Amino acid sequence: MSIHIRLSLIAVLCVMLVSAPFIVWGQTGDSTWESYIQAGQAACDQGNYAEAEKQWVAALQEAEKFGPEDPRLATSLNNLGTVYQAQWKFEEAEPLLMRAVAIDEKALGPEHPDTAISHSNLAVLYRYQGKYAEAEPLFKRALAIREKTLGPEHPDVATCIINLANLYRDQGKYAEAETLYQRPLEILEKALGPEHLDT
Repeated sequence: MSIHIRLSLIAVLCVMLVSAPFIVWGQTGDSTWESYIQAGQAACDQGNYAEAEKQWVAALQEAEKFGPEDPRLATSLNNLGTVYQAQWKFEEAEPLLMRAVAIDEKALGPEHPDTAISHSNLAVLYRYQGKYAEAEPLFKRALAIREKTLGPEHPDVATCIINLANLYRDQGKYAEAETLYQRPLEILEKALGPEHLDT
């Protein structure tokens, strides 16, 4: 099987391995906030970004009541920021995602897995905007957190590496990208078995 076909399969598998890019934080708490989060996720799963946006704006309004450092606030900011990003509303997304990073780093710590997600979300936004210099350190930070908290062979680490490789590919740094693409392939083959990547 060619490397290009295998990399396409990796991309598909990464979508299946990682939960949706929108964070649903597992904390119990305000049921109104939780219902908005869940309704937004359901709408997003159906590709109805306008409805997801509506639900997550309401969730953010509820989350603001929890305090400026509550992780549920960061979740709401991440969700709304990423749905704006999905609709190419980059100017609306950026301040929300930046704020989510700051909250997660302060409330959860710089090594927490949710902090890695916040870094990745902001990095993806910068990548879509062509702000490669801003995206690269965020992708690298997310990768470092994932490797430390999950171990170097975890499938979520593969996703982080693919994000960084895609950034290099976008910049025309094909040698760096190709080198990076090899590692996620090995991680996923080990995690899932080579039969899942061979057809």
